[in-house]
Amino acid sequence: MDYTAAILAKLPGANKRDHGVRRLVETLQAYLPEDQLKTITAAYEFGAKAHAGQSRKTGEAYITHPVAVAQELAEMRLDAQAITAAILHDTVEDTTASLDDISEKFGSEVALLVDGVSKLDQIQFRSRAEAQSESFRKMMLAMIEDIRVILVKLADRLHNMQTLGAMPTNKKKRIARETLDIYAPIANRLGINRLKVQLEDLGFKHLHPFRYRVLEAALKKSQGSQKQIVKKITEEFGAAMADEGVEGEVVGRQKHLYAIYNKMATKKRQLSDVVDVYGFRIICPDVGSCYQVVGIVHGLYKPMPGRFKDYIAIPRINGYQSLHTTLFGPKGLPLEVQIRTRDMDRLAESGVASHWIYKADEKLDTSPQRRTREWLSNLDELQQSGTSEEFLESVKVDLFPDKIYVFTPKGDIMPLPKGSTTVDFAYAVHTDVGDRCVAAKVNRGLVPLRTELHNSQTIEIITARGAKPNPNWLTFVSTAKARMAIRHHMKNLRSSESVDLGKRLLDRSLKDIGSSLRKVGKVRIAETLEEFELNNNIELFEQIGLGERLAPLTARFLTGVNDEGEGCENTTSMTISGTEGMVISYGKCCYPIPGDDVMGYLTAGRGVVIHRNQCGNLSNFRKQPDKWISVNWEKNIERDFLCQIQTDTKNKPGVLAEVAATIGDCGSNIEQVEVLGRHEDCSVLSFLLLVKDRVHLASIMRSVRNMKNVIRISRDCA
Repeated sequence: MDYTAAILAKLPGANKRDHGVRRLVETLQAYLPEDQLKTITAAYEFGAKAHAGQSRKTGEAYITHPVAVAQELAEMRLDAQAITAAILHDTVEDTTASLDDISEKFGSEVALLVDGVSKLDQIQFRSRAEAQSESFRKMMLAMIEDIRVILVKLADRLHNMQTLGAMPTNKKKRIARETLDIYAPIANRLGINRLKVQLEDLGFKHLHPFRYRVLEAALKKSQGSQKQIVKKITEEFGAAMADEGVEGEVVGRQKHLYAIYNKMATKKRQLSDVVDVYGFRIICPDVGSCYQVVGIVHGLYKPMPGRFKDYIAIPRINGYQSLHTTLFGPKGLPLEVQIRTRDMDRLAESGVASHWIYKADEKLDTSPQRRTREWLSNLDELQQSGTSEEFLESVKVDLFPDKIYVFTPKGDIMPLPKGSTTVDFAYAVHTDVGDRCVAAKVNRGLVPLRTELHNSQTIEIITARGAKPNPNWLTFVSTAKARMAIRHHMKNLRSSESVDLGKRLLDRSLKDIGSSLRKVGKVRIAETLEEFELNNNIELFEQIGLGERLAPLTARFLTGVNDEGEGCENTTSMTISGTEGMVISYGKCCYPIPGDDVMGYLTAGRGVVIHRNQCGNLSNFRKQPDKWISVNWEKNIERDFLCQIQTDTKNKPGVLAEVAATIGDCGSNIEQVEVLGRHEDCSVLSFLLLVKDRVHLASIMRSVRNMKNVIRISRDCA
């Protein structure tokens, strides 16, 4: 049956044009049975009618886009449901069609795929970033249920990138950045190299058009001479393998532009150094031949030390397997060689999609699928806590798997991102292990928890009952799982602190108008909770503590005092004990310390922020007097506070070291040093110190001021 003709015959006369349909049908007929082709035909008819009259920025009929997406998936040999979803993926967002319509005509599974790809356009969000994050979270959760969701989305993104030229410049750059940050890494994580390469090159082209054109021209210019060298070396490899009786196919690898650009940026190399790197791929019949070929090529050309990677024995996180080696070629030119079997090569290009492409061959349905399931399970764990923005950030961290491989005490291999610490390892083992870890051993020796791990180390975690995560761990952990678990603990901690703070603030406001929580009574509190749509007192105190509800207004509502009572003077102050961490914080614009005259400012989501009375930002805050809280310091606070000082020093060798030594002698630690300016005769230095109070600070400043090379010293304040 001619399905192309059948499809076009059912459409209105004006739309009887081949919008890529013929090519799609020819591709599908190669692997799908006739009854499934009928379903896809019905989907095309449905989609074409739904999108009738719509066009893309390029001027083409809109239906060309879903057909192109379906074509990409058809080349991966995805099933009929995925192809149907690809054709219908924009109908819910951009037409009057609903998910119920799709479910009724094409089944609930297709409807779920379409829903997974659709954005959350019907919900109002506070910002574009929140909307994007929530839509991404929705898509990733749908992907956890069905991997085909992300395959449809990647194909959709690829065609959008191919036609991005019609978009305004700012939109092009935003979409290109998003593609490079999220979608190309996802394709890489799923092992689908053919999509990853295209997305990266197109993202690079639209994000940095000038750099792209320069690199493209340079590559074309060098291709003439490269062809001769590549041909010569290819023949040498082939002849050497034939002499040893090893079968195999040698091909010159085509570089893609983004990989060249990335190498230049990360390794600080000149264009000529990168362009003159020659790539070869050798396809062998079996694994044993791969290792034999390594010996053959190493016999022809000297290998570079430390540049041999065995991804067959230890596959990459996405299931990729190959042997990599770099050789000193003719005239010292670097030769990058990849050696793998035919099956490995296919899997490297198709990744998780090989489940559909090669599903007839059960032995191929292994590594990419298994590793993808593990990754999806980890994503499911990540999404259970935190906001959509935190989830997006965590996924981004997880999408750049530059891995190291370490061992558990039992000898099991555990892959971790490069830069991981012992805490990351602990959380990778289990969340409970991470939460309760107190110490770690690397190769049987005790090390600090922030110790960075390296390949082949054996890690042992020491735990203790009752131990809790330290918020300071967030400054050095690398994995998304560790970061999310620590944040989850901090949120619970913040919740209890905010309840305590909210109760104190409300009590203080009630005292200001001559009342208290006891005088208000349970009946009035219950009425207030009902009015505010809250379940209990705890929720009310928490909202006040986090600054989401103002204590003075709540107090007036509880007591029935009208707004005319606003003029009451504040008779009480809140005491700062100095131990507050999450809900009471200290302004980084003025760095208040005990002994300073201070005021508290109620900030939504952050609780009370303490500022010095001399802070330059106070003028902005004074416009909202209802958010100011009178505060004072508790006596004998046992903790250190950050404080900033600025010094003008003579321009002489060793002055910085002298000042730092003097500060250290005064019992203070320097957290940060910055050179603000340098003149012929003097330099301006800024120090961020840890001090106990104003007395301690005065002692430090006096000692520094008495130094012969110090001209002036002052305390910074915004």
